[in-house]
Amino acid sequence: PKTVEVTRHLVEEEKVLLMFSSLGTATNTAVQDYLNDNKVPQLFIATGAAKWDDPKHHPWTMAWSPNYPLEARIYGRYILKSLPDAKIAVLYQNDDFGKDYLNGLRAELGDKAGKMIVATQSYETTDPTVDSQVVALQASGANVLLTAAIPKFTTLAIRKVYDIGWRPTNFLNSVSTSVASVMKPAGTEKGVGIISAAYNKDPTDPQWHDTPEYKEWLAWMKKYNPSGNVADAFNVYGYVTAQTMIAVLKASGDNLTRENVMKQATGLHDLKLPMLLPGIAISTSADDYAPIKQMQLQKFDGNTWKLFGEVISGN
Repeated sequence: PKTVEVTRHLVEEEKVLLMFSSLGTATNTAVQDYLNDNKVPQLFIATGAAKWDDPKHHPWTMAWSPNYPLEARIYGRYILKSLPDAKIAVLYQNDDFGKDYLNGLRAELGDKAGKMIVATQSYETTDPTVDSQVVALQASGANVLLTAAIPKFTTLAIRKVYDIGWRPTNFLNSVSTSVASVMKPAGTEKGVGIISAAYNKDPTDPQWHDTPEYKEWLAWMKKYNPSGNVADAFNVYGYVTAQTMIAVLKASGDNLTRENVMKQATGLHDLKLPMLLPGIAISTSADDYAPIKQMQLQKFDGNTWKLFGEVISGN
């Protein structure tokens, strides 16, 4: 209700040109129809639900990051290739966000999904812990775990999995991989070996620290976000999404109408940005509202995430 209230105020009272990078699946869903009915661009929203890539029904809404089913399919592809005898447990948030991961995993596993996925447990964002869910998943005999959760519950899950002595091959959704916001609060030693996927450069990965792109980001942080944590990947996320918005505004020139902004947002071709991983670029079209379609697997070593393998397309 609060999202609807403040969005209507911005559109009707403040007369904003567009909405940019609003956070959350449920909150963006609450205003999607309103913004589309009023032809207000809802751009590069901070949620990877599959439903945002729907130009036919919602031509004014576009996400930015790889969508959740695409990411889950990448994990499924790795499991099929490297862990063919996997018994998979899934912990997921009980909404579109969590279900997208579960559905994407099932889609990639295909006719093997029924046999390979041995247990699922959901949680509500109002739950105090996920302890009972983790214990139930361990009891299933699973040797692989996929956690599709927001940072708070990911931290709780990592901690509980470790503390009960369960050692599955552990996959973590990319939403919740920040070293500062997730891995350190969970206890970095408890996350060693966890696998995830990335599309941005992780600011704690030393391989980037001598590059001009990282130094430019660091200088930007010191000037414009001095209280921000340079170990927090969300500060890279904000920086790169903002650069995408800047590219659209520059392409719009002096014709800053909502129609032209949307036209430019749907006409990005192989846009490379400094803190995206090498080999990953942004492309959109009038019938393709998924700007980023590639990711690379990574593994946590107790200090940072280490990339491995090739950049993978989730299409």
